[in-house]
Amino acid sequence: MTQPTACVLIIGNEILSGKTQDTNLQFLGFELSKLGIRLAEGRVVRDEPDAIIRHVNECRAAFTYVFTTGGIGPTHDDITTECIARAFGVPVVLNDTIVEIMKRSGRPLNEARLKMARIPQGAEIVENTVSLPGFRIENVFVFAGIPSIARAMFVGAVPMLLQGTPILSASVDAYLREGDFAEALEQIQQKHADVEIGSYPFNRDGKLGATLVARGTDRALLGSVISEIVAVITALGGETKLN
Repeated sequence: MTQPTACVLIIGNEILSGKTQDTNLQFLGFELSKLGIRLAEGRVVRDEPDAIIRHVNECRAAFTYVFTTGGIGPTHDDITTECIARAFGVPVVLNDTIVEIMKRSGRPLNEARLKMARIPQGAEIVENTVSLPGFRIENVFVFAGIPSIARAMFVGAVPMLLQGTPILSASVDAYLREGDFAEALEQIQQKHADVEIGSYPFNRDGKLGATLVARGTDRALLGSVISEIVAVITALGGETKLN
């Protein structure tokens, strides 16, 4: 079975301005890996209709799943829902289930709140235990930007996802400059096309080095690759520490 892929679209001017730090990408990448869905790409998109529509249409054609975060609240700059509807060429309609959830809260249903009950025609709601639902239309899942709500929506989306073999990882810290082992590491990567090897440099207590991470679906193979890396680093005069 071909491994499912995903793209995350982080929508919001506040992310690009630096006023808000996104944590949803990290969360989704970690959780999707456990489901065997490879997060292949992440994009940050301004609150501009043409940009949102373009990215949604590009990504839904290129990846198994698209997850958007942000822009489904009650204010004027919350335009994600309308843009998703335009991307699919359908109208936005009032969802009776979401309206009923709102009524149970006891808060008045003004036009601003009812905006959050409008979803694209044909979309399916994604339940969450924290707030109002998100929604799914075909392979696009639309979540809130607030991390706690986005996480609850993801839990509701999991049963809707086609899962693959979980993506595992193994890592070792190598106390050696990247330039000293880069060629040897490339040779190991070329030998193991089914494993993704990454090098992430650090400076700890005055010592330069890198955390070398192997990712794949075969635990035994990952262990073998890490052993090869340790042998190479040691042969080059570096110290290693398994994580």
